[in-house]
Amino acid sequence: MTASRIRIVGDPVLRQRSEEVTEIDERLVRLTEDMAQTMYEAPGAGLAAPQVGIKARFFVYDLQDEVGAQTLINPEIVESDGEWLFDEGCLSVPGLYFEISRPKRVHVRGIDLDGNEVDWEADEFAARLIQHELDHLDGVLLLDHLEADQRKDAKRAVRQMMMGERGPDELPERSRRRLSRDVLFGGSS
Repeated sequence: MTASRIRIVGDPVLRQRSEEVTEIDERLVRLTEDMAQTMYEAPGAGLAAPQVGIKARFFVYDLQDEVGAQTLINPEIVESDGEWLFDEGCLSVPGLYFEISRPKRVHVRGIDLDGNEVDWEADEFAARLIQHELDHLDGVLLLDHLEADQRKDAKRAVRQMMMGERGPDELPERSRRRLSRDVLFGGSS
């Protein structure tokens, strides 16, 4: 397995709607293994195909529930309810976190790597992860959920980090803090 390069905000592939997966084959299985390695090395809890330059509707994720890395292919949210504010980050917008409101619960359907239908009711962090990764499959970034001024500042900060003009330690404390495992996986901060 080899880790892939994670695409950063500004890469056009992150803004394109991904195409449905029509065949689950050994190539796709190997790709998901590489993506899982990339996700763990980043570190992250989810990684969508467009984030590694692939325009296909699937993502890998790990909910830290002893199951390990899983894959969801051609996911769709069929129902959602509630509202949950939570600090959210993105591997394609490195080092920045923003309080984002999303539905608290979602009902998602898709396919796993064995071709079996997945029909799942997810809550809180799992629901947020699914919504975040599904956004990537639709060409939507975390920044699209921000107010215009906040989005402009975030893009400037990422650009400055990429050009070496400032490091993550020079970002405002609220935007650069790494979330603890408790916060990431549904605990309190």
